[in-house]
Amino acid sequence: MSDEESGDAQDGGADEEITVESLRERLEAIESQLDDAETEADLDEVETEIEALETDLEAADLPEPDDEDEEPPEEEIESEKDDLADQLEEARGPYDEDVVAEIESAIDEIESSEWTETGAAELATAVDDFLDAAGEQLDQSVERAGEETEDLTAALESAIEGIEDAALDPDDDAETIDALLDDAEALVADVEDAETWSDLSVREKLDHHGFYDVLDHRKDYPPEWHALKVFEKRGEVDKILLALDMLDSDFMEEHCLESLRRMGPEEAVEPMMERAQKRDQDAIQILGKIGSDEPTDMLVEYIEGDGNPGLQKVVLKALGEIGSDETTQDVADKLDSDNESIRSRAARALGMIGDTRAVAPLADVLEDDDSDTVRASAAWALVQIGTEDALDEVGEYSDDRAYLVQTEAEKAI
Repeated sequence: MSDEESGDAQDGGADEEITVESLRERLEAIESQLDDAETEADLDEVETEIEALETDLEAADLPEPDDEDEEPPEEEIESEKDDLADQLEEARGPYDEDVVAEIESAIDEIESSEWTETGAAELATAVDDFLDAAGEQLDQSVERAGEETEDLTAALESAIEGIEDAALDPDDDAETIDALLDDAEALVADVEDAETWSDLSVREKLDHHGFYDVLDHRKDYPPEWHALKVFEKRGEVDKILLALDMLDSDFMEEHCLESLRRMGPEEAVEPMMERAQKRDQDAIQILGKIGSDEPTDMLVEYIEGDGNPGLQKVVLKALGEIGSDETTQDVADKLDSDNESIRSRAARALGMIGDTRAVAPLADVLEDDDSDTVRASAAWALVQIGTEDALDEVGEYSDDRAYLVQTEAEKAI
């Protein structure tokens, strides 16, 4: 874009009326300009164009769409403008400040944790590896004065000074900055993996409960993961719940919950109900897999009073899997939801519950709902209920406009 064209674009409606078409043309021009940008200066120009377009968009008086369901043009343009802004941010950098931020994160972790003897040795190795790698990139070196954590952090602070003094340019030194950022991220990961006394404390407790007795070899890392697989295979739910309670690790929490989800053990009802009271969706899914009636009253409260659509969908699925006909009416009430996904999930939950009282409301949904997705779910649910009345309701839709509804009708027939 020439300077004259750029000026015209920034002036927006100074010389001509701002229209939907003119704004779209500017969006296309900015997108092309972003694709062609090669330097930070080029990206700065793109940012200026985006800001100018945003100013003009706020000032513009654009027409409302004739169709109430159609998205207003300013909202659509705003969304596309935001997408370009996101792309612009992704195109920027990385910068030496990003490298410094990673090193400072490692320093904070080193200073705030209490390290075991093994952990201290691991830290020293991690810092030395980073200093060697960074020194090679910058053609400079930093020596540690000793083995204490203060010596490690002092060496890393010296490395930060060296990076800042190098005044790396994001365009001319892009490869160097990329390499330094990789090295700094590796440093952070190594520091996080080094052993602390709190880690050892947890391992000692687990060892007291025989958690590690199953490890004839350590096939997986961390070893707790391998032990978890063994306990799942043996059906030892107590050990999995112990690990879930004691291991302060997002990784292990995820795998403990996955094991419980696959197993669906009755022993997990109480601990999962405790987590579900905090709206934990993983715990609610596990309660559905277990199938106990015990949590139904609590789960029904969530679909009645919680406005979170994501949570409601998870709860509806769990109630369907539990299959208590005492929840039929509560689930059926969600067929009137304004949210299409919730109506669809409620219909399928009714099919899983299998209560014949749901036939009539499901038939109404199949006949009247505006969404073919919801109608297909209702058809599926009626087939699952499987009574003569239910199948007759579905069978009438063998020539339906929606393929999925036709498919369920053919099953019914």
